[in-house]
Amino acid sequence: MSHLEALIERLCPDGVEFKIVKDVAEVGTGRSDRKDAVQEGAYPFYVRSKEIQRINHFEYDETAIVIPGEGGIGEIFHFVTGKYALHQRAYRIHFLDETINVRFAYYWFTVSFGRFIKARAVNATVSSIRKPMIEGFKIPVPPLEVQEEIVRILDKFTALEAELEAELEARRKQYQHYRDQLLSFPEFERGGVFWKSLGEVACYAKTRILVDVLDSKTYVGVDNLLPSQKGRTDSRYIPNTGTAIRYQSGDVLIGNIRPYLKKIWLADNFGGASGDILTIRIMPEASDVIIPAYLYVVLSTETFFTFATNTSRAGSMPRGDKAKILKYRIPVPPLEEQKRIVAILDKFDALVNDLSTGLPAEIEARRKQYNHYRDRLLTFKPIEPISEPLDG
Repeated sequence: MSHLEALIERLCPDGVEFKIVKDVAEVGTGRSDRKDAVQEGAYPFYVRSKEIQRINHFEYDETAIVIPGEGGIGEIFHFVTGKYALHQRAYRIHFLDETINVRFAYYWFTVSFGRFIKARAVNATVSSIRKPMIEGFKIPVPPLEVQEEIVRILDKFTALEAELEAELEARRKQYQHYRDQLLSFPEFERGGVFWKSLGEVACYAKTRILVDVLDSKTYVGVDNLLPSQKGRTDSRYIPNTGTAIRYQSGDVLIGNIRPYLKKIWLADNFGGASGDILTIRIMPEASDVIIPAYLYVVLSTETFFTFATNTSRAGSMPRGDKAKILKYRIPVPPLEEQKRIVAILDKFDALVNDLSTGLPAEIEARRKQYNHYRDRLLTFKPIEPISEPLDG
């Protein structure tokens, strides 16, 4: 018998009490907006995505759970402690009941809240939630000793995954260094290659498309781009009406708000991009001069991100100056050399990011193991049958 099983057998052999969140916690939203984000801000700023932004003011100083009110519902959870700011459409759950370990509650939310919300949705996808829905969620309250032992076990899994993630990040930095070395060309006059402005080989896509014909796999906003990787996440949040910039396979999409300028994607499908995205397309007359995969590599560098950031105009949501960005100078070696560089980096990228081999595969295996144990550890027998609360 494990230590946890012995604790449960001794302290709560007949089951545990379940309480609704409304009775044990304070639930509310923030007052900040994305325009308040500052890249080097003093405090964490929780919005409606997994990415944590920064800001120069705080609204709360506490330990709490943060979840989005729109997009990623049932999938995104933050355990926060200390000073932080919160988006207007994100919720904080601050526990007032001292018999509840907040870290334990965080783990319970990650396991059960998604199922709870989807059971109350008309469709399989939940686009938004209301405060009473959160307040009606039930949480088990075993003795604190049991909660603390569960937290100790799950934290060990989390720490191991964090170590692997740190090693993966180190490999990615190594990749970036190697990529920059491959792109170090002298000017043509000094025995190197031709250099051209971005605007000489590419332009911005301008054709628009209705967003109501798009879905989460074909709509791209700043929230569902990944930093400098050949891929992007799927976001379930898309606008209900309006238009988007039509992108196509081979276009390079880059976030154009200062906190997102390091987010870039080489499109491999057709879809629509928000106005916060630079949709860069190689011009037909330059197709025999530069290939999309090479252009993506060049625009993934810190040199380009710094240049684009420095063009940002003043304002509440600083954006890169599109005209100035087209003046960025890029090395254009022969097509065969471009293909060679892309092939080399693709092999390195696969070692770093391929889910079937190496570190990503190990991280994925650990994550599955963690999810298995987490679900087992967070299965409780209630003392009495659980009645479903009204949504309010």
